[in-house]
Parts: sequence; C-alpha cells; structure tokens
Amino acid sequence: MSEEQQTVETVATVEKTVMRDLIISSHASEVDIALLEDNILVELHKEKTNNQFAVGDVYLGKVKKILPGLNAAFVDVGYHKEAFLHYLDLGSQINSLLKYKKMVTSGQDVSMAKFQMEPDAEKKGKIADFLTVGDLIPVQIAKEPISTKGPRITAEVSFAGRYLVLVPFSNRVSVSSKIKSSEERSRLKRLIQSIRPNNYGVIIRTVAEGKKVAELDTDLRSLIDKWEHCTVEMTKMTNFGKMVSEMDQTSVMLRDLLNESFNNIVVDDETLYEEIHNYLQTIAPQKLEILQLYKGKLPIFEQYNVAKQIKGFFGRVVSLKNGVYLIIEHTEAMHVIDVNSGHRLNKDNTPEENALQVNLDAAKEIARQLRLRDMGGIIIVDFIDLHEAKNRKKLFDALVEAMAPDRAKHTILPATKFGLIQITRHRVRPETEVLVQEKCPVCAGEGKIRPAILFIDEIENNLKYLLVDQNENRVTLQVHPFIYSYLCIDGLFSIRRKWMKKYGKRFKVQSMPDFHMLQYNFLNAKGDDIKL
Repeated sequence: MSEEQQTVETVATVEKTVMRDLIISSHASEVDIALLEDNILVELHKEKTNNQFAVGDVYLGKVKKILPGLNAAFVDVGYHKEAFLHYLDLGSQINSLLKYKKMVTSGQDVSMAKFQMEPDAEKKGKIADFLTVGDLIPVQIAKEPISTKGPRITAEVSFAGRYLVLVPFSNRVSVSSKIKSSEERSRLKRLIQSIRPNNYGVIIRTVAEGKKVAELDTDLRSLIDKWEHCTVEMTKMTNFGKMVSEMDQTSVMLRDLLNESFNNIVVDDETLYEEIHNYLQTIAPQKLEILQLYKGKLPIFEQYNVAKQIKGFFGRVVSLKNGVYLIIEHTEAMHVIDVNSGHRLNKDNTPEENALQVNLDAAKEIARQLRLRDMGGIIIVDFIDLHEAKNRKKLFDALVEAMAPDRAKHTILPATKFGLIQITRHRVRPETEVLVQEKCPVCAGEGKIRPAILFIDEIENNLKYLLVDQNENRVTLQVHPFIYSYLCIDGLFSIRRKWMKKYGKRFKVQSMPDFHMLQYNFLNAKGDDIKL
C-alpha cells in the first residue's frame, strides 16, 4: 500500500499524564465549561441551560414521513425541524424494540428478563417494512440540531455510565479495545456475565480496567434504572415527547474524563457546585477534595486566564509564539486551514527544513484548534509544500500524534505532494464559535480590529523577534501617544526598561500622534520601515 493510500482512524485517549483543570462559569442562560491541560485551553463547551435536544436524550417520536428514496424517515420529537432517522440507525433489534413498545403501551406487565426477543433485522432492508406514518417509536438523539438541520436520531437506544454502556435487547458483552491485557479483558467479561440480567447487552469502557464487581454492579443497576424509567414513561405517553434526559455536559465530561490527572474542578455558582458535589459523591468520592467553589472578585475565566486564551485562539487568524500563524476559514461544505510561516525562518536551515519545522509546529496547534472549536465534517489543511516523501511522512505522524487526545472519531489522510492533508472529524454538537472582534476606538464601529487584550503581547513578540532572532540593532518602535505613555511611564520601572533588560538590547519608543490607538511600526537603524 502506498503512502497516499494509508489512512488512520482513531478514537484515542491521552497516553501521557497531563494535569487537567475544569473551569466552569455559570450564567443565566448557559454554562461555559473550559478544560485546561497544563493550563492550556483545549476544550470549550457552551451548554444552554434549557437545551431540550442534547445527545443521549431519549424520546418517544412520531413518524411523520417515510422517504423510500433515502430509506429513511422524518420523526417528530418536538423540535421545530423534524428529526432524521435512517434505516441503518434502526438497529438490528428493531423488531424486538417495536414488540416491546407495543406490549408496554397496551398495558401488559413486561419483564425484560423474560421478554422473548425477535429475530435480527436485515442490514439491507427497507424502512417502510418496519415503520408507517403515525407510528410512535422510542428514539435517542445521536446528533444535536445543527444550523438548519433537525436532530439526527437512532432507535438503538443505549445508556452510558462511568464504567459501562448498557444496550437493551442484546445479550452481547464486549470490552473496549483500549484495554490491552487479555487477562483483564477475560476477568471483566466474566464479572459482567455474572451480574448482567437477560436481554441487556453491555460494553465495558476503558475506565473499568481494574475495577471490582461492586463498582461495576452499581453502575449497571443505575443504567438499568434509566431504561426501566423509559418503560414507565412509555405507559403514560399518548404522543411524542421526552422520556429520559442525558446528563448535563459538565457531568458527561466528569464521567468520561475524570481520572487521577484531574487537578481542580472550579465552579462559580453555588447551585451548580452542589450538583457536581453530589455527582462526584456518586462516581468518585475520593475526588471531592478537588472540587472548589470560586468566590473571587474577578470573573472566573479571567482569574484562570481562560478569557485571554479564548480571545487569542478563536479568531480567523491564530498566531503561534514562533511567528507561524494559521488562517481558519469556514464554508458550508468544509473547513479550510492555511499554514503560514510569517517569514520567520532559520537562516542556517534549508528551505525544506524550515518548511518541515513550521508544519510540525502548526500541526500541534491545528489538532488543538479542532478540539477547541469542535470542528466537524471535512477539514482541508494547506501546509507549506514539502518535496521529500520522508518529511511528508514525519508531518503525517506528528499530526496523528497531536490528535491522539481527541475523543471525537477522526480520520487523517497522509500529506499529498502539494502539502494538503485531509481530515474528517465526527461532531455531534454545534461547533463552538466565539466572537473575538471588538469595535474600533478610532472608527466608532465602522470596521473591526484585532482584540486589544492581545495588543501588548503582539508588540513584545515582534520586538523579541527583531532583537533576538534577527539580531537587529538600534530599533525604534513607533506607537500611538497613549501606548507610548503605557510603555514608557514610571522611568526605571517602565515596561520599556523591563523589555530592554529581558532581551539584553536597547531600543527607542517614539510617540506618533497621527497613529490610531492600535497601530504600531518598527524602524531599523537607517530609519527604514521593518516589514514583518
């Protein structure tokens, strides 16, 4: 198989130990959840407090339309756009599900343990053979409403717990492929088989490794209770509606991510603090000590440097410390990311070596951006051209490694000779978007500018590049008078003095009354403009 034909599909977990902090900011209409790894923002979730169609919610849906051409159906679950149900999402046990629903709604006392399962449905069947307009069917939200589309739903209902995933109308027990020890896999299978009731399938999650039967049994019973609650709700309902809600996003993240590497969980709302406290008490009481209620004067995201990172990493242009920058564009069909070197190249290296280094640096940030913004669908990355196959292979391997911590399913294709890498990434929630532009203080909102919160950092980064990397002498920095005062006030203790001491070189700062507030420029020893 050639290099271009190789593909990698992975749902990987973080192999190395990192310190994680979960910072939670609560507002009237939504909860913002920031996941930091080694103090770097890697995930940002915005959860609406009144979200009625979250992934994992179970509904009794009403079939509104059958589409033979698509082998699918539109199902009303209460959203203003009908949900989409494809035949393949009916699941092999659709006959058993429909039979069970009919028995329950007719008033029969049905025990799952004694329920007689129906034969599996064929993989190449027709949806019209199972559903008709007006039918009520239990379904689960598989993908939240995005843009103009309604929810994507499935009839293969399942419930995820801390250690297990429960699948009604199945008797199969499977173990996560990430548990490598054959002895441990066999042990877990034996334990689950000994406690699993009939007609309940179980998927054993990675975090179950090393757990005792009591912990697994507690998790299993809570999941069975959820399904039994669905059964009770079905007997009451004569029309479509919600039967069971998935946990909120905070609890889901704790359930899926909580491990020994978690350092802090900090929340600024007392009610939410109590909810998380009670949930931790259930799933991991030994972790209660890391939960904190924030009572500081500053907003919690400012205190933990989240706000600044959001401003710096959610714009169209994302700058890296070494001068490399990314341009991220979104279209209806795909996302496009362009990698730029910023012309900050090592003069001692060949163009190929410089291009490879820039691409390797960009690959790490791209992996983080995909996770941070939860970008899904097709992503095309235009890296700087690499002419040698071995370097394209290095870039591909580096991107695979950088994306390993991403919990979303993704597929990466190797780099082409034109420097393009194609990625597909599965997303079940709307992409996270943050408005990072501010009104211009000069044009009163007629245009848009870079976020002011990063302005001084940008000046310092460019100054460091000129003084240290380029070894420029007698540099002059031209700025607006307000910025001049900010940099040069306080004499010996001014920011200008600190920078000269930090980088070991002197430079001048010149006040330019005709500059707008966020305009600046560098001059060389001859007084010529320095182009960056």
